[in-house]
Amino acid sequence: MTTPEQDAEILRLYFGEHWKVGTIVEQLGTHPDVVRRVLGIGTARAADVSPRARLLDPYRAFIDETLARYPKLRSTRLHDMLAERGYTGAVRTLRAYVADVRPKPRREIYLRTEPLIGEQAQVDWAYVGKVTVPGGERALWLFVIVLSHSRAMWGEFIIDLTVHSLTRSLVRATHAFGGTARQWLFDNPKIVVLERYGDAVRFHPVLLDLCGKMRVQPRLCAVRRPQHKGKVERAIRYLRDRFLAGRTITGIAEGNALLGRFIAEIAHPRPHPVLAPRTVDDVLLAERVRLLASPDPLPDTDRVEPIRADKQAFIRFDTNRYSIPTDHADHALTLVADDLVVRVLDGGTCIAEHPRDYGKRRVIELPAHRAALVAERRAARDLKGRDRLRAVAPDFGALLARWVDGGPSLAILVTRAIKLLDLYGDQVFSAAVTEMVARGLRDTGALAVACDRLRKEHRRPVPVDILMPAHANDRDVVPHDLGTYDEG
Repeated sequence: MTTPEQDAEILRLYFGEHWKVGTIVEQLGTHPDVVRRVLGIGTARAADVSPRARLLDPYRAFIDETLARYPKLRSTRLHDMLAERGYTGAVRTLRAYVADVRPKPRREIYLRTEPLIGEQAQVDWAYVGKVTVPGGERALWLFVIVLSHSRAMWGEFIIDLTVHSLTRSLVRATHAFGGTARQWLFDNPKIVVLERYGDAVRFHPVLLDLCGKMRVQPRLCAVRRPQHKGKVERAIRYLRDRFLAGRTITGIAEGNALLGRFIAEIAHPRPHPVLAPRTVDDVLLAERVRLLASPDPLPDTDRVEPIRADKQAFIRFDTNRYSIPTDHADHALTLVADDLVVRVLDGGTCIAEHPRDYGKRRVIELPAHRAALVAERRAARDLKGRDRLRAVAPDFGALLARWVDGGPSLAILVTRAIKLLDLYGDQVFSAAVTEMVARGLRDTGALAVACDRLRKEHRRPVPVDILMPAHANDRDVVPHDLGTYDEG
């Protein structure tokens, strides 16, 4: 503010001495806006910013009417609309005008209310960050539920942000509180509401099923109105400031243990924000008797869905592969999973059970499934050898039947027979097997003796590989008649 004497001096210097505004500012040490205010020239300059402002005059009524209908319309979109109607001015000029005439949003006034005891619980999630898992990283979330009257809270860290995870957390919270409120108030995520048009809402059927079993009414906040569930929002901010700040959560089990201790020792013993000096624990004791009783037993929240095993005897779930018995490969099965265990059912029979793995692209295989697969592969290999022996020696089936009745391992006997076949050839081996069957023999040693005798009868060479040195050439040798050596 300036004094009357200063105002008079500014007027005298400007109109009497014809000083410029800058000279008055420099000599009197005052601000240029003060000098212009005293001289009354600030308004005139603002009104005459640029000659381009007059290009907007024919369009002012259109701009005012459009902004009245669409108060959030951007100036650039308005400029496109005006350009189609002949406007040649700059966006900057339009933006300056829009800033002055755009309807100001009505400030919303909130009515503070306190819900009835046991009436409502508010639910939300907080993003915590990334945790390292085998094969990569996963997002870590904090589920939080708050009883609106007592401000008692419960939460747990989760990775599986699905509707099944939501129902699982709600059931666990009910157990922790000793009952449930009559309403669950949610925001509008897809795991809660599938579609919404105004007040018409289609809730997720899995959530609706749980609400029916728990006798709870699901409620939604208005879209983009987080203040409607301000109690859980403040609880999340409280947890961020008092629990998560300066703390690194490296795993779900560790984080949940720390969170449970924090709620029991710090959050619930704090004074109630409205009913002080009573604590949150004190008010919770009074509210607990008004909560709805929990069903006994609590509803099942497992994820159950049909699944098909691949040809390698694995099922795929949450980017990972879990093994099943090989006799169920390429079959339609049923997946039953929670946050701890993954089970695979064939009808009502559980054929495989694995601890749930939160890694990425992992292969989880039980040793028993691997051992069975290896045994089957070995058996398949043995069966292929038997087929070859049967093809070479038609009587081998009778010899094989004798081996099945007793004695050493069938696989060992088949392996020995294949080696004899490779050494003596098809003709000798087949004749030896026929002789063994005719004589009622079964021992592979006798089979080897028969093969060697028949080799000699057929004048076949000894079945031994002779390794020649590198400098010796392999040539065919023509035998001579030894009788010629006795002549002379």
